[in-house]
Amino acid sequence: MLEICVETTAGIDAAIAGGADRIELCSALALGGLTPPQSLIRYAAAAPLPAHLLARPRDGNFRYGAAEAALVAEDIRATAEAGLAGVVIGASDPDGKLDGGLLKDWVALARAEGEKRGRPLSLTLHRAFDLCPDLIDALDIAIDLGFERILTSGGQPRAVDALGTLASLVQRADGRILILAGSGVDAATLPAILSTGVPEVHASCRGPDGDASEAEQRFGFQSGPTLRTDAGKVAVLRAYLDAHRTLNSTNI
Repeated sequence: MLEICVETTAGIDAAIAGGADRIELCSALALGGLTPPQSLIRYAAAAPLPAHLLARPRDGNFRYGAAEAALVAEDIRATAEAGLAGVVIGASDPDGKLDGGLLKDWVALARAEGEKRGRPLSLTLHRAFDLCPDLIDALDIAIDLGFERILTSGGQPRAVDALGTLASLVQRADGRILILAGSGVDAATLPAILSTGVPEVHASCRGPDGDASEAEQRFGFQSGPTLRTDAGKVAVLRAYLDAHRTLNSTNI
């Protein structure tokens, strides 16, 4: 399963053209991703790929007060009403552990909204998981809460630097929850990451698309080169995953 995180209409189109299975819909990927605008949500809802919306109201940590928690709840409702396939959420307590109480409320809301529309919302726990002091304990909590998958880099900034941890998470999950490996996933790192047994991978597949003009940088509208989703890079990952799946099927 290949998930591509995108932040623009062009990104959605490139993910489709390259053969992605699913998109994670965001804004501000340079900040790790934030909640996308309604206009982009509508575009994604009309696309031929399932889309999971990242509900993250701001950058920084994942400790949310009541007002910010209400924003995420509204994002969950908006996801269901727009017809998207799922939502990506996460929250931390002051100790860095998962905020089980808040996540329980959001999961209950997502289930209720899915029942209301007659189709469940897929639930992904985002990389607030990677900040937890005990990933195995956090995985068990995610299972108990009812998440379908965990997006994780194994507690390191890049997934390829946490291969042993990813393998341990897959083993502990034992089919009860999916491990979606993300961060630094590209053609060079994909073989090693797949060797851990993860069933899904998450990538941005972005590349530079020209430098910002002097005026754009002077006014603060842009910093550094523009990065855009590259359909060719998506296609390379798609081809490798297909070959990997074929090889595994042959060896069974």
